[in-house]
Amino acid sequence: MNILVTGGCGYVGTPLVEALVNGGHAVTVVDTQWFGSTLSEKHSSLKITKGDIRHIDESTLSGIDSVIHLANIANDPGVDLNPDLSWEVNVLAGIGLVEAAIKSGVNQFIYASSGSVYGVSEEAEVTEDVQLVPISTYNKTKMVAERVFLSYADHIAVHCVRPGTVCGWSPRMRLDLTVNILTWHALTKGVVTVLGGQQTRPNIHIDDMIEVYQHFLRNSGLPSGAYNAGFENMTVLEIAESVKREVGAEIVM
Repeated sequence: MNILVTGGCGYVGTPLVEALVNGGHAVTVVDTQWFGSTLSEKHSSLKITKGDIRHIDESTLSGIDSVIHLANIANDPGVDLNPDLSWEVNVLAGIGLVEAAIKSGVNQFIYASSGSVYGVSEEAEVTEDVQLVPISTYNKTKMVAERVFLSYADHIAVHCVRPGTVCGWSPRMRLDLTVNILTWHALTKGVVTVLGGQQTRPNIHIDDMIEVYQHFLRNSGLPSGAYNAGFENMTVLEIAESVKREVGAEIVM
């Protein structure tokens, strides 16, 4: 397949692009590279474009079969720095992207949403049918973007993926994620500091996240809609105790 990955130089995007290329796909990456890039263009089937999705060239979508849209201003602290810019990038730029994809004859649009669109739910099981009550601006941009993309489902297959908190090693590592930062502190300091500890996080390993996106590529005929992607819910203290068992670090509360 010919696949366009926006945000392909990021935490999830980097190993995802490598997996797609190694799987025989031709991949085009569009990324601002605010945080640089570790991807190599040694692969003849990989093209990397340093660019802003707000100004994407329609020619970039020529011949593309599927779009995996990862690019966004991520997480609450980043969005809160400039909410107006975040709405522009996370929602408005996506409208232009999906419309350009439709004009170019792209078959499938996969969107990296977030499990945070549910807010704080009291439901025993948070399924895709649970009401969305996003709390932060970041959560709201994800919810609105989902609804915008799904409004185009009559013209293109739209699969919105709602991941839990992704964790695990990546060449473009992120240390603002619970599992990652606790593990990093354990390895580098020998101490894991836990504040509170009863906060619950839904987790999914980055390798499983990559498999989720590949699953939708292999099954592009799945009904358009939103799909949860997660593995397990753990409290921060349970995560710290797991890290302690594996690494042998001390837990400080």
